[in-house]
Amino acid sequence: MADGRNGAVDVAVLVGSLRKESLTRKIALAMKGMAPSPLALDIVEIRGLEMYDQDLETETPPREWVVFRDRIRRADALLFATPEYNRSIPGCLKNAVDVGSRPPGKNVFNGKPGAIVSVTPYGLGGFGANHHLRQALVYVNVLTMAQPEAYISQAGELVDGNFRITNDASREFFTKFLTAFAAWIELTRKK
Repeated sequence: MADGRNGAVDVAVLVGSLRKESLTRKIALAMKGMAPSPLALDIVEIRGLEMYDQDLETETPPREWVVFRDRIRRADALLFATPEYNRSIPGCLKNAVDVGSRPPGKNVFNGKPGAIVSVTPYGLGGFGANHHLRQALVYVNVLTMAQPEAYISQAGELVDGNFRITNDASREFFTKFLTAFAAWIELTRKK
């Protein structure tokens, strides 16, 4: 299962919020810090991805697309961390899915194990965003973990300034989620 870098499983983390101080990014950084062996979480920036336009899909597509596609291609697995915007996913995250899944026949997401964490400062846990993203990931053939689901509510109260989860129950949940994700990656890669 390892990618050869000290036995680590390379997990590309796509954060659907561009804001430096976003709660989604803070949760992703906290998860990175507590990921169990052999998972190695690496945030892959999507800020510089030009909006997908098939007209740009020439012999020399935008450099940012090429770099992004190469990085996702190398990943063993994918973790998507998304806020909820208007009961859906942010445009930047959908654009990343579109860029990675094109051109036809060269989908870099195809067959990779994945998981979704939706984050909100409010009470519903980003349910709409989580499920809209799942719908897109089904189409691009990301083998998305079904259970446990991660709808993170009241996220502003969960992470301290050092990107650590502040309460025992949440820490326990994230540990179980990441352990289940590691098992999911192992299971899907055996097939």
